[in-house]
Amino acid sequence: MSTTRGDAGDSSAGAATAADRGLGVLILRPRPTLARSIGLPVLAMAVPLFVTVVWVLGPLGPAALAAAIAGVLVFAGLAALTWHRYRRTRIQVSRIGLVECGFFGRLQRVARDEVAGVLRLDTYRGDTLETVHQLFVVDRRGRCLVRMRGTFWDDDAMDAVAPALGVEQALRNEPVTLAELRASDPGLLYWFEGLGLHRP
Repeated sequence: MSTTRGDAGDSSAGAATAADRGLGVLILRPRPTLARSIGLPVLAMAVPLFVTVVWVLGPLGPAALAAAIAGVLVFAGLAALTWHRYRRTRIQVSRIGLVECGFFGRLQRVARDEVAGVLRLDTYRGDTLETVHQLFVVDRRGRCLVRMRGTFWDDDAMDAVAPALGVEQALRNEPVTLAELRASDPGLLYWFEGLGLHRP
């Protein structure tokens, strides 16, 4: 977990801003290893592919070669943009609420008085018995305000949310399918999640 804590002076990465210091803001960032574990294999496959494409299209003339090079540059630009967006993703948590800066740049603010508590549980991954940790910050009607998936966030980051907010955390020990979770807590999932899925 990459975090920065404001007024305690115990930052584990980076430095808090002046505004953060007065509020005790905890800044949570997604797993840095995820970008590397996905990005490096994609890069390792893409480079030989693009070299082959350029080599094959080279004899067809300068227009075909220019198109291939343009494709390589577009891919490189998209990869750099993806990396930049991932590095900017974060959740800031304090006693006054949360601010989530999502992958696509969306900024969501949740005031502390909107939060009823934090729910932790495991869901099955697809039709397998493999599970994924999930954290839901919920309101009093059981709707999800902020969600953290174990695919992107480590346990240390999830463990820090409830104490930083100063709310109760509920833990469900039995894993559930998305369909079961939709049936029991429809306000937690996106509209498409759990549709057509069966129990393992």
